Amino acid sequence: MAPPALPGAAGRAWEAGGVTPSAETIIVVEDDHNISDLVAMYLRREGYRILQADDAEQGLAFMDRESPALLIVDIGLPGELDGLELCRQIRKTSEVPVIILTARDDEIDRVLGLELGADDYVTKPFSPRELVARVRAILRRAGAATSVKAEPVTTVIGSVVVDTGRREVQREGTVVALTSREFDLLAYLAANRGLALSRRQLLDGVWGEDWYGDERTVDVHVRQLRKKLGDELPLTTVWGVGYRLG
Repeated sequence: MAPPALPGAAGRAWEAGGVTPSAETIIVVEDDHNISDLVAMYLRREGYRILQADDAEQGLAFMDRESPALLIVDIGLPGELDGLELCRQIRKTSEVPVIILTARDDEIDRVLGLELGADDYVTKPFSPRELVARVRAILRRAGAATSVKAEPVTTVIGSVVVDTGRREVQREGTVVALTSREFDLLAYLAANRGLALSRRQLLDGVWGEDWYGDERTVDVHVRQLRKKLGDELPLTTVWGVGYRLG
């Protein structure tokens, strides 16, 4: 009988009975085995196929050979690559949804994770049921986005061009790299151009009505849009309400 795979070497690709061959794959990158095993147990109960990695390098190795539906990544990973750097590496080649796990008072890490393209974050200690609910919500929305093909729209806002067909944004003729969520937020604002939208309306329209995270997530993504597109983007703050794309 072959010896079990060592954590951090070949990783732990444990699978439970009852998982169908067509089950969606979720990669859990967490060096605390107690947390990793707890998350894996709850997700397997929901029918997902789970791959567990102890560090960022193993997570990237799983990414290379699998087509995961989602990743759950702890920010405080050991080794040369922490969770934030893992998010950065993933976003170079993939738009797969990412949920980051972070300590309760590490607000700067939460913000950095969202800026690097994470779709959601969960603070430790957390409820496994809440994490499962967030996983389901993100995957449900991702599935709806791929199954419903809206008519492509090109919106010109000064020197900024938003092309939903190509999922591309140009500023003064140059393509600007946006994360998937940043693009979705800009496209939603463009579709509702001139309207003052609350953070809750933006969360419902972009993240989904069943998303119940921190409303400050919107502020982080708005800040990134302003940083990347500059003064050419007439995105204004409507005090006491939210934001408006002029």
